[in-house]
Amino acid sequence: MGRYAQIIGWGKSVPNHVLTNEDLARIVNTSDEWIRTHTGIRQRYIATDPRETTATLAIKAAQEALRVADVPASRLDMIIVATASPEHIFPSTASLVQDAIGATRAGAFDLSAACSGFVYALSVARGLIVSGSAEYVLVIGSETLSRLVDWSDRSTCVLFGDGAGAVLLAASEVPGGILSTVLGSDGSGGNLLIVPAGGSRMPACLETVASGMHYLKMNGREVFRFATRVMARAAQEVAEQAGLTMDEVDLLIPHQANRRIIESAMKQLKLDESRVFINIDRYGNTSAASIPIALCEAIEEGRIKQNDHLILVGFGGGLTWGAAAVQWSVPLPLPETPWWRAAQRSGSFHMAQMRSLGRRALRRLQGITVRSEEGNGRQPQPILEESLQKLRAHLWKVKTSKEEATSSEEKTT
Repeated sequence: MGRYAQIIGWGKSVPNHVLTNEDLARIVNTSDEWIRTHTGIRQRYIATDPRETTATLAIKAAQEALRVADVPASRLDMIIVATASPEHIFPSTASLVQDAIGATRAGAFDLSAACSGFVYALSVARGLIVSGSAEYVLVIGSETLSRLVDWSDRSTCVLFGDGAGAVLLAASEVPGGILSTVLGSDGSGGNLLIVPAGGSRMPACLETVASGMHYLKMNGREVFRFATRVMARAAQEVAEQAGLTMDEVDLLIPHQANRRIIESAMKQLKLDESRVFINIDRYGNTSAASIPIALCEAIEEGRIKQNDHLILVGFGGGLTWGAAAVQWSVPLPLPETPWWRAAQRSGSFHMAQMRSLGRRALRRLQGITVRSEEGNGRQPQPILEESLQKLRAHLWKVKTSKEEATSSEEKTT
């Protein structure tokens, strides 16, 4: 029998702070009317708290997706984080997510395709599942682009917001799920949407910071032109690959970059607004997070039902574009989760945090022990040996408890 990649869990997370157009008008020379007329944006969420990062937003979205699917993190085979604003150049943001949620069996990596990243990641995840290399793959789009924006440049600072969205894909013998994907790139337009400094070509230094080269730069007119050409074409192509006509598409979920770009695609595809999901007015452009956030909102608003055909389509820096055709298979709305099940899942995430802290402490103690042994032939202090033994015993206890909890969950499932 065939293998299919089904979406069985989803979740989103946004920062606490809302930045309205009126707030922006106090910072740069703009107005609410100008922003709404040119972009369709009324507000966006901004990570003003230093504790809100690309990783922390991704972790919250991931935990929600696992909760919805009722799948323990220990069963994940791979975690992919699509982002243009990673926590670090390395380690990957995905590895930080893997540690935080307790996905002890999972590989993890980041994927860079700018605003198209989530669709690219879906395509990779589908390939892993269909080929038999994975059973469960967590795909996340997460961004804090507000930290790459020049807040004195009104051509870019009005556009972007922060947030994260996640979906859990599972192997299934039931036909449907991710039916087809289309990916594309035109690197000749790479300079049209770019963060020039911070990489190997132009490492960060006093000069690059002083000249603002670590900020996002965009040729808005050219990007707009590119987007209006590619969005409709990619949506049409992925529908054809899935054996669908546009009349059979129940909902188009586009990258939320600019309302005028979305309206252009609607016109070319002959879709009315009832068959297109738009939430740019509330979130702005959240880059790789925009499509999964919109998908979560569409589910919350009852815009998706079992057996619906969806098209997810995006474009971004690179220049890149991507589209995915999806047959939705999960019955909606979901039944309410029993309180004890929610508590059990929350407990597993707390246990993951304890495990991470324990492993870090153990690594530090091991380092101290090795340095002590190497220094002039001195032996480790007895207190270090005693602490190490206690910590190992504690970690073994945590590991055993976690395995028992996981076994209990799987039996219950």
